[in-house]
Amino acid sequence: MPLLVQKFGGTSLASAEKIHRAARRAIRAKLDGFRVVLVVSAMGDSTNQLIALARAICSNPPKRELDMLLTTGEQVSIALVAMAIDAAGHEAISLTAGQLGLVTDSVHTKSRIQTISRDRIDRELGNGKIVIVAGFQGIDESGEITTMGRGASDTTAAALASVLNAETCEIYTDVDGVYTADPRVVPQAHKIDQISFNTMLELAATGAAVLHSRAIEFAKKFDVPIHVRSSLTDAPGTIIMKETSGMEAISVRGVTLKEDLAFVELNAVPNTAGVAAKIFAEVARNHILVDDIVQNIYESGRLANLGFSTDASDASEARSVCERLIVDLGIGGVEIDEGVSKISAVGVGMRSHTGIAATMFDALSKAKVNIENISTSEIVISCIVQKEDGPRALRIIHDAFGLDEAESSSE
Repeated sequence: MPLLVQKFGGTSLASAEKIHRAARRAIRAKLDGFRVVLVVSAMGDSTNQLIALARAICSNPPKRELDMLLTTGEQVSIALVAMAIDAAGHEAISLTAGQLGLVTDSVHTKSRIQTISRDRIDRELGNGKIVIVAGFQGIDESGEITTMGRGASDTTAAALASVLNAETCEIYTDVDGVYTADPRVVPQAHKIDQISFNTMLELAATGAAVLHSRAIEFAKKFDVPIHVRSSLTDAPGTIIMKETSGMEAISVRGVTLKEDLAFVELNAVPNTAGVAAKIFAEVARNHILVDDIVQNIYESGRLANLGFSTDASDASEARSVCERLIVDLGIGGVEIDEGVSKISAVGVGMRSHTGIAATMFDALSKAKVNIENISTSEIVISCIVQKEDGPRALRIIHDAFGLDEAESSSE
């Protein structure tokens, strides 16, 4: 009997009515012949409410206790969804990460999955039950509760789909698929019917909030298709799948805006072997996520300005780390700009099309949007801009690449 993993986000569980709707989808899949595993997020805005409550008590709550608090949101959801399935006359069981055996590393608020035991799930599925799993959370080897970061219920779902050899992983959300840009910022954006793992991975990493990037990594590694679709309708959404021939015909598949960034710049860094390694080793040791890196050499190669972008939430910790490095390594100083955003153009077609960078930079120049930093990879071009320019810059490059008039919604 085939297995299906369904994941429901917080907006899809924000009320009793929506919880019953999610339960009916799971029951329908079971009646269609699937063994069903549900992964659920906390209801509605409850995670934000818990964070606000924590900060009302303590301006900088200990990360261990924050994980202890935030995981209660998913525990509420799994119990209520199980109750809704029971009320409809079907058997279900709710499982926390600890009950399931989903083991992560010990990094609180940013943990990564290490192993998943399938024994308990297989046993419950074998007894004919729909299994509901709490997303976003895990336990480490010593039994400490951990969380994997905002949006990581997607990662839980994709990881379970991979381990359980699921036929597909359905991600239900409040949008009906993946778009060429965030339609709230770019009203002309189009829904994409099919998109490759690689392109979706880059879209997620550069700011597309529809899916967590680590979820796509799991799905790509184990070749499990992901179907992103609306929880409000039965309309098909976007299939994220292995790259197929012809996907390179479109040079740019989508554009993204990543806000809430900070740019950290270390000035007058000694340009000698090993200094950069020591800087980023210390940054990594403090679990600060680094995005783009830029270095400028001056003083006849003797000094450098070394900068990197990171999440704005990590800016304070990044400053503390860099101030220690200033003393240890003889660096001139540190400056942090918390008012920046990143816009990106993404598409596997960049491998075989020329002029992509020129088109992007020309469009931004004509609109008088100043570019503060540029980074590229095989299928991505990104620019750091001032935060107030971000939404306008996104609309500009969406139009520059002809995405407003897309003829096909497949990659």
